[in-house]
Amino acid sequence: MTSPTDLSTDVATLQALLIASEERNLRKEDRIIRLEKQLPDFKRALYGAKSEKGHPDQYHLALQDIETAMAIVNAEDEAVDPPNTTGASKPRAGRGVLPKHLPRIEKVIVPDDMTRDCGSERHIIGEDISERLDIVPAQFRVIVTRRPKYACRSCEAV
Repeated sequence: MTSPTDLSTDVATLQALLIASEERNLRKEDRIIRLEKQLPDFKRALYGAKSEKGHPDQYHLALQDIETAMAIVNAEDEAVDPPNTTGASKPRAGRGVLPKHLPRIEKVIVPDDMTRDCGSERHIIGEDISERLDIVPAQFRVIVTRRPKYACRSCEAV
């Protein structure tokens, strides 16, 4: 800063110094106003009531993996057909139908002996089907196990 003895007598130079000083004062006043607006927030954070509650902005975390997994589960739920409730049979307490879009591996379990004691060959009269969810790392698939039911036509034994 210049001392009063070093000031020039040129009016234009003095006006330029005065304008620069005024601009500096305006910038300082703006900064003071901004800091005074921040002061209550800092006092509240330092001396205010303490609790487990945090600022709402801190809860916006990157949870894309969880959201993706939830979207997959919701899509699978929508893909599942509702169980057929029509018919005379009473509803069973099952776990529901597995999604149709999952790949299925079928295993058919056939009995070793296809002939009865009477010597006749057994014929398929129906089958029991069960499905279970098999999880391979990073892959879901359904294993379908079929157990055909055989009966003898001549002696009508199962």
